[in-house]
Amino acid sequence: MKILLTYISGETDRSDPYISLLPSGLCYLHAVLREAGYDSILANFSGCTLPAIQKQLTSLHADIIGISQWTHNRHASLEVARLARQLNPDGIIVLGGGHATFRYHEMLADGSPVDMVVLGEGEETMRELAERVAHGVSWRDVEGIAFRDNGRVVLTGQRAPRMALDELPLPARYLEHSVGVDMELQSEFVLTARGCPSACSFCSSPGFWGRRVRFRSPEAIVAEILYIRDRFGLIYFSLRDDTFTADRGRAIEFCRLMVARRVSILWNCQSRVTTLDEEVLTWMKRAGCECVQLGVESGSPRILAQLDKSIHPWQVEQTAALVRKVGINLSVYLISDVPGEVEDDIHMTIELMRRIRPDDGYVSPLVYYPGTRLFEQAVADGRVRPGIFEEAPDTALYAAGQPGRASRRILRALAVGAAKGREQRFRQQKALLGYCATTNVLAGEWHRQIGNVEAAEREFREITEHEPDNPWGWLLLGELYAERGEGQKARECHRRVLAVVPNHGAARRALDTKKAGP
Repeated sequence: MKILLTYISGETDRSDPYISLLPSGLCYLHAVLREAGYDSILANFSGCTLPAIQKQLTSLHADIIGISQWTHNRHASLEVARLARQLNPDGIIVLGGGHATFRYHEMLADGSPVDMVVLGEGEETMRELAERVAHGVSWRDVEGIAFRDNGRVVLTGQRAPRMALDELPLPARYLEHSVGVDMELQSEFVLTARGCPSACSFCSSPGFWGRRVRFRSPEAIVAEILYIRDRFGLIYFSLRDDTFTADRGRAIEFCRLMVARRVSILWNCQSRVTTLDEEVLTWMKRAGCECVQLGVESGSPRILAQLDKSIHPWQVEQTAALVRKVGINLSVYLISDVPGEVEDDIHMTIELMRRIRPDDGYVSPLVYYPGTRLFEQAVADGRVRPGIFEEAPDTALYAAGQPGRASRRILRALAVGAAKGREQRFRQQKALLGYCATTNVLAGEWHRQIGNVEAAEREFREITEHEPDNPWGWLLLGELYAERGEGQKARECHRRVLAVVPNHGAARRALDTKKAGP
């Protein structure tokens, strides 16, 4: 029996290599099915033409076609479902993901090509479904699904969430069984928990995962990172939990293990201003965290309250100061164009950005998602039609209509950045932490950007002297020497990288280019 798990991004996102990546949840489903012995294939159709998708669907001819659906790709995913139904009339077509979970009734409307919707967390549900289909047994009492039967939508019992996340197989082990998947880029993104302790009105995470946060152990996370580093040669990772530091003790233990095991990677994570302190940040920096992303949303207390953010601007300033003191890059997420937002609110956000001076940031107009209190209240107030997600062709449904000038003004404030006083800050960080490779990387890259290559070389060289088994010192020195035309030195540095991380792609390509050159 063959199972196809597929994803296609929304039309406007297909040129973005990050947005068009597979959702991590789909990769976990794939790993669970492969480990259970099923012939599961992952397919990323985001970069495919319609004829290419048709060819894949025809050649694979899967018994079960699972499609990941989120709000931004809700229309594209249904088009794939229709095409699959046309080409494979006997296949069982399953939708899963955030949008499908909250709009299952609409996804199973009359004329839908979809047979069922998997609700919420799907590993156990899909494994049981596969077992039923393989043995020719009815799947209509499988827990955690919705399906259409004789003109009505049937909802089976709710499946309890998996508590032992460490028992899930690693997605990276099974990525080669795929079509259109960039295995290296896909493996850069690691999930270490499910759920979020917050309850922001614009976010559907609590409704999807539940309010209780479930965590993987520090040992399991480090083991996954080491596996990916050794197999794919990655030395940069993004930990994509809603709030990586939701469990303070776990975050510190993870960092202690990273230091003790000499993993020597760089990474970023998402966090919350109320879950960070100087000790946590110091351990994160020592373990290779170069950037922390905070959901700030607004500098206006009134807007923050309206979004149920449960933070205050003074907390943002306090945490930003600690991030700057320890020396981790600060990135912020902001929301603009909130209904009822006035000039004073925008001004307070701009002024907050000028005070905290983040290194970079993202501004997104407020968007409706199913399963959020924001959307439910808008429907209850009559401001939004209940069927807007099915009726509107737009990828994003903005709460204030088309975004206005607020987002552009806030972006300009972000562009001011935090460059002022960088050199002094690096000195202060070294006095605070002593030697720390992450400080050297950030300081060296800054010197390199402003053209001070001698200072950059000193920073990178210091890493190789303190930690000759840290690939970052050799990699950055190699890049620096290559830019200066010192080919022999660059080649030697890239060889040192490969001695530590044999599958490192950039170092391999650099040496191959030299071999192929004149």
